[in-house]
This record gives sequence, structure tokens and C-alpha cells, in this order.
Amino acid sequence: MARNRIAPFRGFLLLAGMAAAMTAVPADAQASGSTAQSPLAGANSAASSGKAGTGQGQMPVIVPKDFSELRIEPGDLLSVTVYDTPEFSNSYRVDPDGAITLPFCGKVNLRGLTLAETARRLEAALKDNQILMQPQVNVDVLQYAGQYVTVLGEVVTPGRVALIAPTTLGEVLAESGGLTPLAGAHIKIRRMADDAAPEQEISYMRGQSNREANSILLRPGDSVTVPRAGIVYVLGAVNKPGGYVMQEDGKLNVAEALALSGGTLLQANTGGVRVIRRNPDGTVLDFPVSYNGITKGRQTPLVLQAQDIVYVPMSKVKATLTSATGIIQAATSAAIVTR
Repeated sequence: MARNRIAPFRGFLLLAGMAAAMTAVPADAQASGSTAQSPLAGANSAASSGKAGTGQGQMPVIVPKDFSELRIEPGDLLSVTVYDTPEFSNSYRVDPDGAITLPFCGKVNLRGLTLAETARRLEAALKDNQILMQPQVNVDVLQYAGQYVTVLGEVVTPGRVALIAPTTLGEVLAESGGLTPLAGAHIKIRRMADDAAPEQEISYMRGQSNREANSILLRPGDSVTVPRAGIVYVLGAVNKPGGYVMQEDGKLNVAEALALSGGTLLQANTGGVRVIRRNPDGTVLDFPVSYNGITKGRQTPLVLQAQDIVYVPMSKVKATLTSATGIIQAATSAAIVTR
């Protein structure tokens, strides 16, 4: 193959000014960038696990199975190789605007491009500026800048998960240790940390395929919030009083709540069962529940709402004297029971 020829009108300028104009990455820029190494350097070992190798104290990073998904972002350190023209082959740090300064071509914006697209754009810059007639460029990522998805709420390890490419919601949740027993059945996603953008809410249940949810791709800058599931409280004359997580579909009725608490005590006044419900406006509803009607199948169990309190009195006297306010105060100190 013939050597790649330098355009004749620029040849003298190139030879005369190459030493001064060549822009290698300064030592301080190398040191100040992210220390996460290129996944391409260890593709064989990373491909099987889907994660880049990490050094001691370094946050694990999810890398794409297909490296063609990589997109150039500010702070990335690129290795640019120009075939048969070593004078142009060098390392370049992408500036905050997403560009690099290529000798004799000026700034070339690369933000959001794949590696293949980056190579084509650099070839076009060299050709359009009459630097090389038939440039052939190869681009690799030596270091990628820290890019994260923020995961908050009911996950084992809340915080930031480093990404370098779009990654499925399931993989990000797994990297955060998975959901806690108190996680609700819906997950909220906000794109690119834009507080003004509407949240996307999706269903996500443990122990199910969640095929639709796992098809959702998260990108650096997104945030994920896993809200706590609704809690109902079962207090009074039951075997295990406390707060109970509502079922994964977000529904729990009185009979199910009493069953979770181990059932009523022998001394319980089942004729005085009450449900205390606090409304968003601060008002309180206090209404009786026919426990005997439920157990005999004559009445459909009341469907509870989050923060409802099921109270089973010990005697008729306590059923009469115990106020809704006192029951609510007792619920504030009740322990959450996880199964």
C-alpha cells in the first residue's frame, strides 16, 4: 500500500511547525483525569462478566458487551493513531466542550460519537484541511471520565454506579446490591438529572422476569429512585405487633395483615377491631371492622392503604378508652417486621 501522502500545500508548514504545534496531553491533564482504564485493554476478561477490571479502592464500572456502544464524553482520554503518519499519532484529552485540538485542524467536536464515528470525523478533518490526502485513523479510549447513574432509596448499596454506555435497569440495580425487603413495586427514573423533567415510573417486582423493565436503558446522568413499599401497622392484642410491608402489588387487606401478625391473642376483643386511617389533609378516620364477619365469609376484608393502622383491643374497656391519637402515637414507635 502506498504511503499516505501529505497535501503538497501544507507539507512545508507541517514539517516546519510539527514540533511546536503537536499537542500531546500534558502530564497534569493525564494525572487529573479519571483513572478508570479503558475496557478495550481488558476486553477478554471483562466480556464474560460485563464489568471492567478495577484497582484497589476503585469503583466498579459497568461496561457494554458491545464496545461499539461507547460514546465520547468530556474528560475521556483518547489514543489517536494515524496510519503511516506517526507525527499525528498521539493522546488527546477531550475538553469540557467535547472537542480535541488536532494539529493544523483546530478543534474537532467529538462529543456523543462512537469510536468508529470519531475516527471518520478525524479523517474528514485531516482531509478537509488539506493535511493528508487519504487519512486512515484509528481511535481507542485510554481512560474514560467518571460517568454515573445515581441510585437511591431501597437498594442495598445506594449511591453512584459508574457507566460508560447505556446499561439496562436490571444491571444497574444488581450493581447496587439489589432491592431491600422494604422496596416497593414501582421504580422512578429521572433522565439526565433534570429536575424539571417528568419522572418515569415503572413496575418492578422481585422474583419475576420484569422483561419490560429490564429493557429500559439507563445512561450516564440518569437517576433511579426505589421508593419504600407501603407500610401498614398491626397493633394491640396480636402475636407479632409491628409494621408490615404491603405485598409487592401494593395491596393488603385486614385479614392478610392480621395473618402476617400471627393472628389475634386468646384474650383479644375481636369484636372491637378498628382501622385508623390518616388522610393527606391531616384528618383521621376511625371505623370498626367486623372481624367475625370476615372469618365467617360474610364480609369482604377491607383493603388497606399505606400507613393504615389495624388495632385489636385486649378488652372491651380498652377498646372504648383507647383513642385514635394514642394508637397513632403507638404506631410511630412500632418496629418494621421483615419476613
